[in-house]
Amino acid sequence: MKSHSGLGCSCRSEAAGSGKSLAEVGRFHREAGAMPPRRQRYRESPALVAFGRQMRRMREAKGLTQEAIARLTKVSAPQVSKIEAGKKRATRSFVENVDGFLEAGGALISLWEDLNEDGHPVPIWFDWPQIEADAIELTCYQLSVIAGLAQSASYATAILGGNKDAVDARLERQKLFDKENAPTVALLVDEQALYRPVGTAETMRDQLHHLLSLSERPNVTVQVVSSSGEHSGNGSSFVLATMADMSRVAYVETVMRGLATDDPADLATLSRVLVDLRNRTLPGHMSRDLIRKVAEERWTSAVSSGVRQHGV
Repeated sequence: MKSHSGLGCSCRSEAAGSGKSLAEVGRFHREAGAMPPRRQRYRESPALVAFGRQMRRMREAKGLTQEAIARLTKVSAPQVSKIEAGKKRATRSFVENVDGFLEAGGALISLWEDLNEDGHPVPIWFDWPQIEADAIELTCYQLSVIAGLAQSASYATAILGGNKDAVDARLERQKLFDKENAPTVALLVDEQALYRPVGTAETMRDQLHHLLSLSERPNVTVQVVSSSGEHSGNGSSFVLATMADMSRVAYVETVMRGLATDDPADLATLSRVLVDLRNRTLPGHMSRDLIRKVAEERWTSAVSSGVRQHGV
């Protein structure tokens, strides 16, 4: 799994903009689904560019089109274009098929292996906000608190310490719910996030009502993950994005920075984690009943009694 330098910085750029220490910003990334406040430009990998250029030279020498490669490998022509432009990492199976088709005698495979020497995969930096915006399906799991994509304005403000730029950026991301051809979104909510105070009791009440509102959208599923017992999802928070060509990219949070990966081994690990998590989720209607119950019995009653809750 590669460090997602293309996110900007994750921690460093936020720390510089908000006056917070690196440790404080790192905590926000771990607990709050913090994404960088400004969209970062894609950063090219020299290794990917070198591989893509060589593949293009070999293809053009044979007088073949990207569409021909796409038909052979059963990927879309735009994906082939991205590989040749150094914007997407080719899999070994793809390289083997293309090498044979171009009669390269193993030269393309050797180049790919050279760029993967010493066990280090060809690096790729993703513009995660763009990945998120372009995805046709998003599966979000967040430890401890509500995921950034599902946060209300007041909840996000409390989580981000009142940093207006960061809050505005987070709310801007949420416009994907309303766009044409909006993605299918599955929100797996840690049960403890329903009880953990963030901001005031009013903040928590409004946040849970916001979750209920999201769950009523035809393209959004909200399910609560039971807090009882140990499970493989206790390791970290993550978002899994499925793209139009059915490729997948994952964003995984750590205490220091976010990591983005499309490595098959990483994706396989997350798939196993998702199986475990979904085995522990309440069905949609039961999740809504629990969210509604906690909102009323814990947070609405706290508002009525005038009790102030101090959260993150």
